[in-house]
Order: sequence, then structure tokens, then C-alpha cells
Amino acid sequence: MFRRGILMFATSEYRGFEAVKCELHSGPDLHSVLRQYWGYDSFRPKQEPIIRSILAGRDVAVILPTGGGKSLCYQLPAILLGGTTVVVSPLIALMHDQVAQLAQMGIPAAVLNSTLRSAEQSRTMTEATRGAFRLLYLSPERLVRSDTFGWFERLPISFFAIDEAHCISEWGHEFRPEYRMLHRLREQFPGRPIAAFTASATQRVRHDIIVQLQLRDPGKFILSFDRPNLRYLVREVEEDMQQPLLLHALKAHAGSNVIIYSPTIARVEETVDFLNEQGIAAVGYHGKMDGEARKRNQQLWVSDEAPVLVGTIAFGMGINKPNVRAVIHLSLPKSLEQYYQEAGRAGRDGQPGDCALLWQKKDAGLLAYFIDTIREQQERERSWQSYHTMRRFVDEPRCRHRQICLHFGETPRWTSCGMCDVCTDPPEWMKAGMSRRATAAVRVVKETPAAADPELFALLAEWRMEVARRNSVPAFVIFSDASLTDLCARKPRTREALLDVFGVGVKKAELYGGDVSALFKAFDEGRRATPKEEPERKAAPSVRTLELLHQGKSIQEIASIEGRQVATIVERVSVLIEKGMIDLHPAWVEPDRADEIRRVALAIGFERLKPIKDALPKDHTYDEIRLVVASLRYASGVPAGD
Repeated sequence: MFRRGILMFATSEYRGFEAVKCELHSGPDLHSVLRQYWGYDSFRPKQEPIIRSILAGRDVAVILPTGGGKSLCYQLPAILLGGTTVVVSPLIALMHDQVAQLAQMGIPAAVLNSTLRSAEQSRTMTEATRGAFRLLYLSPERLVRSDTFGWFERLPISFFAIDEAHCISEWGHEFRPEYRMLHRLREQFPGRPIAAFTASATQRVRHDIIVQLQLRDPGKFILSFDRPNLRYLVREVEEDMQQPLLLHALKAHAGSNVIIYSPTIARVEETVDFLNEQGIAAVGYHGKMDGEARKRNQQLWVSDEAPVLVGTIAFGMGINKPNVRAVIHLSLPKSLEQYYQEAGRAGRDGQPGDCALLWQKKDAGLLAYFIDTIREQQERERSWQSYHTMRRFVDEPRCRHRQICLHFGETPRWTSCGMCDVCTDPPEWMKAGMSRRATAAVRVVKETPAAADPELFALLAEWRMEVARRNSVPAFVIFSDASLTDLCARKPRTREALLDVFGVGVKKAELYGGDVSALFKAFDEGRRATPKEEPERKAAPSVRTLELLHQGKSIQEIASIEGRQVATIVERVSVLIEKGMIDLHPAWVEPDRADEIRRVALAIGFERLKPIKDALPKDHTYDEIRLVVASLRYASGVPAGD
């Protein structure tokens, strides 16, 4: 099946794994390795020269956009070189996903981070010293522990791979102090190559990466920052237009995977409630959620059970899901680098994706306010530079793709992309209240084929979901959408034929060949996917809250039941009070404290809460004030919501 002397088959047992051997006089047959493990017939741009540089023992600095195939650039050399490749990544979710994917390919890998129990960490460390893993993933926090470098001395390390390398630079948008300690890798292991990878780095950040990691005459590889499959759509909106436009956008992408970025925790919860009321299966994700709830919601989204995920910027780093069809921002990001990275989570599979930015003027004011609170002058100046760059991006009617490329130091030959709201007609859902722009001559964008048979694709996707659940991994780890599409087109009936399918290597053909053959036979005999039930429209949040209050639940209990912050429930209760649907309850605010708040509010007015808070003793909370003010507004006849 493969050229003799080049490859040795990896058994399903990790302990029996042997590194792929290289013919030193001619170099390894990289395409055979690529086909055997990844099931790909060709490399993406820049991948092969990057891999050959690492195999030659050279440091490399690599800038590949999201979806450009960075992981393969260090995973494939890890197989060929033997020993253990240490991968430093700040992305816990990505580490686990990649280890799961490698397991599906028959490549032994492990994670070492804070999510593991102590016994599991000890077991992993012991096995690592025996050379059991080709790749070992660590967080930067774990790496800088005092005992880690001593332990490294006992590992058969082949090279170090630094993912998200822009985190090492203070000029980057996600600077992490722990990354500054990575210079110790060069000092303590001078003979081991270092490969640095990132998707978004300006020229200044790229220089900083090389200096901070002490890379020696590194091979520098930079792929274009242009993502031609992504359509950038920017619109300034009034507050009352944002939710209707969001709803239109989601209807345009019905059934597809979507990420919505919201500026605050309160807005995340408000948006999830709004979408659930409209019958859209959406889940939330933010840093203050209970860990289990956050994990459950992420799993529902990754497994395609809830197509829409609404999150703060805490969500997304390391999300490896390839079939996201839209990323929608509901506020202005802090920097163009941040926007590029977050929006770039759409279309990682090379298929079309929409990146919509629906921003409001107040977003800019809020960013400016926070920048002014930064005490350190240099950091404040950097933040202002980022702010002005972001404002130019949204304000100026210039090609969005070109603006991004120029920002990262790339000058495209084309002037009009054909894939943004400036260069071509925006989609129908975005046009409400807009005047139509004239379009310029545009770059040709490659059309991508749809699944050959929708019914067969649905059946394969249903089977993929069942297998993913049994293995507790994301569905795309089993087969990507691109693989399912190719399966529909080829309809392989044997394991050998399955090897010709895009993304199916030897190990996956072994694992799933029998299942896939049986599935095609069942399809021929009339089996179809189980029809999906439409998600129920949930009752309005205020209705649910009112029902729970009538059941005698406290505000804190309701917050726990609903999976919401207490402040969110307080806001709902306050609206109910303002509408006269319930009275202020002494269990929510002690009568003496309520009287004190009333006296101050009546003396200085209750249009705004902050002046009342400033005039009261410091132990009074905004939650208490909000509830009491709601009762005053109802008593004075002020309409709810004013």
C-alpha cells in the first residue's frame, strides 16, 4: 500500500506505535505520511516547506491564518522525528480536541494541564518519560511551574511547538505574561528546535516573537491574511434594529453553526433568552457560568445539537470546529487583530462563511471610556492605536479584506474583493433601511460544491453524531463535513475504497469501514435520518420568572434554576415591579434599607441609579437600589423601561 522502507504502520495500541522512518539520503516521503494519517492527497500552501524546515532541525516562525492548517505543520514532523514533541498552547479546549483527533488517526498524544486529576497527571508524566507520546500538549501555566523543566530533562524531546505565539508579545491583542518565560526553552534546551505558530500577528508582533523566543535564523513563513471564503459585513445599527437584524441573519443561516459575540454577560443571557423565545436553539457561554454548565453548553454546540452559541470573548480561543457558517459580533471589538481572529472562526473548512459586525455608536464610547482608565501610558497609547484602527475599519467605505491585509503588512494586488459589504451588494437580511451601493470590479471567488445527496448526507451526519457521543468527542473529530460530502459523492463500499475519501486515513478506515459500508447498504434499502424536531419556543423570561416567584422561589434560586446571573434575574423582577405585576417583597430588600433608598431616591430623583448609589452608604447594592427604584417608578406612573 505504501512505499517500503518509508512507513511503518501504527497499530491501534499506543505502546506498539513506532515512529515513521525516513530515508536519510532522499528525505521522507511526506505525501505518503499525509495520506496514511490525515487522508489528504496534497498539502495546503506553505505546509510542506514548513515541515521540511522542522525536519532539518531549523527554528521556524509561521503565520498561517485560521483554517490554514497550522497543527499539521508540527504534528506530521512529530511522527517522523520520533521522540516527543512538546506543544505549548493556552487553549485547553483545543488541546483536548487535537488529542482526540490524533487518537482517531492512530497517533499517541496526551494533555497535561489543570483539568486533569492529580493521579491522571502523574500517570501521564510517567508514560511521557518512557516516550509513550509523539505529542504532549501543555498550557503555558503548567510549563512555567518550577518542576516542569527538570522533568523535561527526562523526556525524549524532539522539538518544541509554540501555538498562539502572538501571546508572547505585549504588542499582541492577547498578551499572556506566562509566555515571557518561554525563553527558558532555548536557554535550557539549546539543541532543540523551536517552531512558533500564530494566525494573527502584525509586523511588530512577528519581530517580538522571534526576539522573545530567541529563535536562531528561523525560517519565516507567512501566508496571505486574505480569507477569500469569508464575507465581511459591517453595519452601524440603532439599538432597536440590532435584534431584528440578528434574527434575520440567523434565519438566513438556519440549520447552520453560528457564533454570536456579545459584549457583556448580561447581553449574552438576554440574547439567548430572545433567541429561545423565537424558537432558535441557542446556548450561552461566559466566564462566570458554572463550569459544568459552560462545558455542557459548549458540548451541545460542538455536537451540532444547539446550532447557535452566544458568548463573550471568553469563548472561541481554541475552538476547532470547521463548519461554522457565520460569526456575528454585537459590539465593536477592541482591535482589528481580535476581530480578525474571532471572525476567522467561520469557514475553517474552506466553505463560505459570513462575518457580520453589527455595532452601535455607544460601543465606541464604552471602548474610549475604558481606554482612558488605563494607567500605564504605553499600554493606553497602544489601546488608542487599536481603537482608531478599528474605527477606520468600520467607518471607511474601503474593501474590508484589503484593510485587514494592509493592517498585517500585506499589500494585495487587487483593490476589490467581491466578498464584503463595500465591494458587492450585501445580503438581503442586512439591507433593511440601507441604500444600495454601486459595486466595483471584483475578484473571482471559487464556488464550492454542495453535498451530492442531502438525504444521504443527513443519514451520515446522524451516524457521525451517535459515534461522537459514544466516544465523548466532537462530531467533526469523527469525520468533517468535507469528508461526509466526499462520502456522498464516492459511496465507497469497502475499506480500501474508503481510503480514497478526503480526510480518511488508514486508522479511520480501520475504525469505521464496516459501519460506513453497512450504512450505505441500509440507505439503499430505504433507511433515512430521523426527522429533527423543531425546537420549542420558550416562554418569555419574565413569564418564567413570574411563575417561579409565585412558587415561592427566591431571586437566588431562580438564578440557579435558569442558569443566569443574579443581576439578570433582578432586572427581570424589576421590570415586573415597574409593570405592576408584582410588589416589592421584603425578602428581597430589608424594609429599613428599602426606606433609606426611597428617601435618597425621592430627594435626588430616580432617573439614574448611580447618583443614588453614590449618595447611600457603601453597603447598599445596585440590586437593592434597582428593585426599590422599580417600585417608585410604578408608584409615580413612569412607564416600564423608561
